Amino acid sequence: MNFATFRTHDVANGSGVRVSLFVSGCTHHCKGCFNAEAWDFSYGEPYTEELEEKIISALAPDYIKGFSLLGGEPFEPSNQAALVGLLEKIKKTYPQKTVWCYSGYDFERDILPCRLGDAEITRRMINCIDVLVDGEFVEEKKDLSLRFRGSSNQRIINVPVSLEKGEVVLMEEFY
Repeated sequence: MNFATFRTHDVANGSGVRVSLFVSGCTHHCKGCFNAEAWDFSYGEPYTEELEEKIISALAPDYIKGFSLLGGEPFEPSNQAALVGLLEKIKKTYPQKTVWCYSGYDFERDILPCRLGDAEITRRMINCIDVLVDGEFVEEKKDLSLRFRGSSNQRIINVPVSLEKGEVVLMEEFY
């Protein structure tokens, strides 16, 4: 897997100051995508153990609220295998920090039924994510006033509560 960008201080992609990773590779190809160069699975640099350690270290300060995973597309089957270990390591090392994930896939139609590659890996990823922003970016529904999303069709989902209740529960407050 390749990655496009790694940020140690990001305030745009989730609540608080966050560490973020933008992975490479996306098959959605949304019209008007802000990160179209990351559609190419070969874009950027190879994801390495050294980068993973940098991510874990960058999360250490108390003022860092958590980790945000973006793309490209984190739930592309070829990206999941590399990301699941990172997400599990983050949750184990920093259980008090939140994990946000942005995906063009739909939570109930694609992600929850594990239709994207290896079902076990998808389940493991879901269990590490606190907040999922789902849905493709739709340029005709672009709204700059929305927090943490680009178009009005995208949802901000509280993943643990949704899993517990068996239905989609949207975030009412951001933590």
